[in-house]
Amino acid sequence: MRRQALQALAGAAALTVPWVAVWIATTVLPALGYAAPAALAGLSTLAIVAISGISVLGAAFLLAWAAETAEKDVPRAFAIAVLAVLAVAPEYAVDALYAWNAGIYAGTERGIEAGNLAVANMTGANRILIGIGWAGIALFTIYRRGSDADPAVERRSGFLADAVSIDRDIGLDIVFLLLATCWAFLIPLNGGIDVLDMLILVGIYVAYIAIILRGEIDPAEEHVGVPAYLQTFSKPGRVATVVLLFAYSGLMIFTAVEPFAHGLEEIGQDIGVPSFFMIQWVAPLASESPELIVVLYLVNKARSTAGFNALISSKLNQWTLLIGTLVVVHSLALGRYGVLAFDARQAAEIWLTAAQSFFAITILLNFEISAREGVMLLVLFLSQVVSEFLIIRDVLVLPVTSHELLLVYSGVYVLLGTVLLVSRRREFSRLLSRTGGTIREAVSAGGSGTPRGDD
Repeated sequence: MRRQALQALAGAAALTVPWVAVWIATTVLPALGYAAPAALAGLSTLAIVAISGISVLGAAFLLAWAAETAEKDVPRAFAIAVLAVLAVAPEYAVDALYAWNAGIYAGTERGIEAGNLAVANMTGANRILIGIGWAGIALFTIYRRGSDADPAVERRSGFLADAVSIDRDIGLDIVFLLLATCWAFLIPLNGGIDVLDMLILVGIYVAYIAIILRGEIDPAEEHVGVPAYLQTFSKPGRVATVVLLFAYSGLMIFTAVEPFAHGLEEIGQDIGVPSFFMIQWVAPLASESPELIVVLYLVNKARSTAGFNALISSKLNQWTLLIGTLVVVHSLALGRYGVLAFDARQAAEIWLTAAQSFFAITILLNFEISAREGVMLLVLFLSQVVSEFLIIRDVLVLPVTSHELLLVYSGVYVLLGTVLLVSRRREFSRLLSRTGGTIREAVSAGGSGTPRGDD
């Protein structure tokens, strides 16, 4: 086991080495006043995309192994929350860049465009996470080879009736995600993201973290491969290794995904894809790739429960921290407090993103997602994106504008979500009751360690 684990660690780390060399040559050395080697400074866009993308793949494996190893010493929910934050750090960086530019160039056309791009990138990332992440991973979990060995997969008779069961402990995350989603519907009413949005959304996430930190360390789960080997270390060595893996993989992801995303944007523009479309969809898809890789890894090890926990945790921190901190970055660049403003089109984007989130949450009220529901999420997401692209390219003519199309899809999501909420009102009531009990236990325990969300 030791030899195989070390080989796996070395292999994943080796995938990041080419990017380390490029990053040092093109970023670190020039910052120190040294010229970058010509061979590395003159790399093509395609080469940068390939090298940085491979690095993201290696870093994602290191990140997943660190999170699994950490489960021995901290509550699993907290380990997954840390994993989720690190995995979506590139998305934070890209969005923060646009929010910063909106502050630097405030009052100009460039500043207005940057503010709109910050919202577009954020909404695109959130919708990708559900439309491709939740839906795609659910379908992959159900239909991958060997899924019968996964206790979370339930085989049922009927068309697309098979389902993936979700850990009931994730009920706390679902309720907090619902709170953030309800608030998100209100954000466009003020024409921008302001300090109140920051206080509410960041407050929701801080409260969530405070509660899961009071949870007990989960019973030992048998791990295999790299995590099993690392968990044999003494506690000081294990903690140091986990911190090192988190720090290194986080640094690789943070530095590699932005050039990876921008490289894809350039390639897309070269083949005629509109810039705004690239920033809303292709760049977020690139920045979401680390967490999708991590989840695929977990699911492939028949740990679909941990995989879905990571996806839901990622959605929660993007829907709270990402939105809430944009106004902070914008105000710092502005030199004073200022609302991160956006136009009516981006208001519709936020409503559509909130509506999709609402529908997805109602799907999980019974703690499972069926193949039929996964297909529905995927089809709704893809049909909206493809229709929007065809309208922008003047290929598709509809009796509504692309802006109005966003509102139509928002209505469809809200209608479907409302129907599910009504039909699953008993499950929703039990979820609220169980979550209330979890919160009361966490508060009264004062960190002494209590179970989360027990039935």
